[in-house]
Amino acid sequence: MQSLIENARAFSSSVAERRGDFAALTEGQRPQVLFISCSDARIVPSLITGARPGEIFELRTAGNIVPRHRTEANCAVGATLEYAVIALGVPDIVVCGHSCCDAVQDLVAGKPLPGMALFSRWLQRAEYGSRPSSARRGVATQRHLETQLEHVRSYPCVARRLRQRRLRLHGWFYDIASGEVLDYDTRGRTFRPL
Repeated sequence: MQSLIENARAFSSSVAERRGDFAALTEGQRPQVLFISCSDARIVPSLITGARPGEIFELRTAGNIVPRHRTEANCAVGATLEYAVIALGVPDIVVCGHSCCDAVQDLVAGKPLPGMALFSRWLQRAEYGSRPSSARRGVATQRHLETQLEHVRSYPCVARRLRQRRLRLHGWFYDIASGEVLDYDTRGRTFRPL
């Protein structure tokens, strides 16, 4: 923790030197994209994209799970989607899955984790149906990403903007070992390098 504290102090000092750059951020935000990713500590959206402050609006959840839209449900994920699409008018949404995802591995295993009832219930919201073998877990994380893309489309504000061609939806898959980012092709249901 001490190294993080020292870095925060150094950051504060560097901001003071670039006060004008950061003062502009107080006037509001106009992010280019809503970036939905896993809470996994190994996934750093601004590092992957090179984004600067104000350029991406982030939504991070365990397993990059986006629950399917339900009118009667109060959900922080849905509230964030609505805010990004309606209030901020983001032109793009990226749902970014990744290799070595613990949440997807837990889904594949299909066993509740002891003492983690909230996490186990959250995983059920992924609506992950198949149980591939351990040799196919890389494929499992990619199929999980496809399902979450379907869930994003289930939100009325997203569906409306997609129909109006005022919004583009992207599926990215980040390979932790190689650093490669793959783009999901909806027509061929395949992943290829960006």
